[in-house]
Amino acid sequence: MPPLLIASFTLITLALVFYTLGVWSERLARDLKPWHVAAFWTGFAFDIAGTVAMHQLAEGRFDLRDPHTATGQVALWLMLLHAAWATWVTRRGSDTVRHSFHRYSLFVWCVWLIPYFGGMYLGMRG
Repeated sequence: MPPLLIASFTLITLALVFYTLGVWSERLARDLKPWHVAAFWTGFAFDIAGTVAMHQLAEGRFDLRDPHTATGQVALWLMLLHAAWATWVTRRGSDTVRHSFHRYSLFVWCVWLIPYFGGMYLGMRG
């Protein structure tokens, strides 16, 4: 297995770990805390790094007509918006907004799982 493939899979899986940790711990606590925001940003950073590595493996092909690429892009943009909004909520948001934030988190996490498992399927399929 090529080292870049191992690195990209590892980075994307670290994104899954950190993002899942942030989303589910925030959801169970029903309160957004600064460490949850750090987990969102860390997951996002690992996802970007893994996506760049995957892009290099694909030899520069980037086609939004491809369902995996399109869902991956949607997921990345949602993660960015989610992490930015979480940052704003922890700094300036009301208690009501902070306590209800978890609803949006779960939605973004579920959308993110589509390209994660889709990529896993495509990788196993060859």
